[in-house]
Amino acid sequence: MCGIAGAIGPDADALTRRITACLVHRGPDDDGFHSALGAALSFRRLSIIDLEGGAQPILNETGDIALVCNGEIYNSPELRRRLIDAGHRFRSCSDVEVILHLYEDHGEDCARHLRGMFAFAIWDTRNRSLLLGKDHMGQKPLFFYRDGERFLFASEIQALMASGAVHRRLDPNSLWHYLSLRSMPDECSLVAGVYKLPAAHTLLRSADGNIRTCRYWTPDFRAKRKLRENEAEEALDECLREAVASHLLSDVPVGTFLSGGIDSTTIGAMMARTLSGPVPAFSIGVDEASFDELDAAEQVAHAEGMVFHGERVKANVASMLPMMVHHLGEPADPYAVGVYLVSRLAARHVKVALSGDGGDESFAGYDRYVGQRLVDYYCMLPAALRRKVMPRLIAAVPETFRYKSLAQRLAWLQSMSEVRGGERYARALGVLRFTPEERAELFHPEVAQSLTDPDTLGKVLRYFDAPNVDSLTDRMLHTDLMLRVPDHNLVMGDRMSMACSLEVRSPFVDPRLVEFAASLPADMKLKGRKLKYLLRRVAGRYLPPEIIRRPKQGFGFPVGLWMRRDLKALVEERLSNSHLVAAGIFRPEPIARIMSEHMEGRVDHSYRLWLLLNLEIWHEIYIEGRSVEMVNDGIQQLVAR
Repeated sequence: MCGIAGAIGPDADALTRRITACLVHRGPDDDGFHSALGAALSFRRLSIIDLEGGAQPILNETGDIALVCNGEIYNSPELRRRLIDAGHRFRSCSDVEVILHLYEDHGEDCARHLRGMFAFAIWDTRNRSLLLGKDHMGQKPLFFYRDGERFLFASEIQALMASGAVHRRLDPNSLWHYLSLRSMPDECSLVAGVYKLPAAHTLLRSADGNIRTCRYWTPDFRAKRKLRENEAEEALDECLREAVASHLLSDVPVGTFLSGGIDSTTIGAMMARTLSGPVPAFSIGVDEASFDELDAAEQVAHAEGMVFHGERVKANVASMLPMMVHHLGEPADPYAVGVYLVSRLAARHVKVALSGDGGDESFAGYDRYVGQRLVDYYCMLPAALRRKVMPRLIAAVPETFRYKSLAQRLAWLQSMSEVRGGERYARALGVLRFTPEERAELFHPEVAQSLTDPDTLGKVLRYFDAPNVDSLTDRMLHTDLMLRVPDHNLVMGDRMSMACSLEVRSPFVDPRLVEFAASLPADMKLKGRKLKYLLRRVAGRYLPPEIIRRPKQGFGFPVGLWMRRDLKALVEERLSNSHLVAAGIFRPEPIARIMSEHMEGRVDHSYRLWLLLNLEIWHEIYIEGRSVEMVNDGIQQLVAR
């Protein structure tokens, strides 16, 4: 695990060193630098495998190809044996060196042979080309910038900004998509001119400056396994245990996150039965019972003989937001707060932790998967009743601001009933954020009319209506695996853990396990209204029945309640004096309305207000150039009121 950076063009060495200086948190143990023929590569290391060796950049046998890589290659032992048999000589015991020799044999196709989490760069002096590659599900980040003279890349946006070559300009198209999806799709970033390399893609920059990107992998949901339920259960158990075992490749101790749900607890239980010593387990909770899973996580930890570490969180999380936004390069979702806090806790004890990210999206764990069918039943009501009478009745339901409150669920049902098919699912992904109508109202008309890429729906339908998927359940899962997992879950997981110098690994997004899940019949994942049907059967082999029966929560926080109490002054002051309104991006009236409705207890707008608050912080840091310390000082003054 590390941070990587590089540059091609004038001042490549100086630019690369400047970028790398902002990645120390990703690799506090060591650094490395290589320069050749107008290009430079650099590396910050968090030592996990081959502690004494493993330095980067790594050169090939003849010294004309150089590699830097962030991540771990879980199938490196078998690849190393194969490459040695083919005549390659290795300089180190590092797992990532196999990439270099695969490139010598297969060129751009080298990424197809890898199993792991990775973002790499290869500079080939023979033809002055640069190859970038990213893992199948997008666990490791890689961003790039180019102008007429230079090409820069780095593990984080904030590091690219430090180069001085990137202009501080907001990309309104990316902001438009983010407001509805709560993630940056495709190559988008909020900084104009900065792009991310998407999951399962390579990018080749040739000597003439031309760029070509290529997707090298996608899961196929059509080729279904013909298995009885007991056979499928056994096969899934074996596949998941193998994935967990492969993710334990490390020369330092490995811990696990526990949320109290079945994904992370199953991973933790499998770890405990694989490793010889007690597994360190980490979890966080809150005082509000409807959001808290700390007791459930501790129960599993003790049952499996783990060493449990838990903390309860208070509403003072606002002080962390500037730092979190700085590392993310985008607004800090409430989920990111949980990942940061549990990572900070874990980093006091270990360098590596496993997580349960990706289990919901492969095995159907979200309520909205069942909800799509419930919406169909709701749509049997006469249209006039649904459109004219039901909204008034739903609006009369009091808001409790609790996790998945009745008011929230009814509002969701009503909103979903207004559209169908892929458009309905697109709306389901962002219903707690901004619907297309709400987003259009929020944006200043001139900015909305100037957008060059306004089709957010198309970015969802590309996966929902893809030819490699058939059933409704699989269409929803495929969409989430291609959008939500790489562009949201894994973004938060990587940036927040690496802010704490912690490596987080997610067995559920192992490509072999994702492919296995895709090959299962849809009704083994969502059976009637039973979410994660087959995974629950496997989890039942390891976990107490009360954990299996618990409703899903995850790392949640009562931000709606906090915004009406502890964070009220902060929210009202920042949004009443919005920098995005002053910049002519947003209109003030919609912001004032949702803030008023929330503070008066009429509607839970917590996710929308949180998003807007974090956008304000992002704008101050990334566009106005204010330091994290300056922004945090302003927040502290408001919170102290």
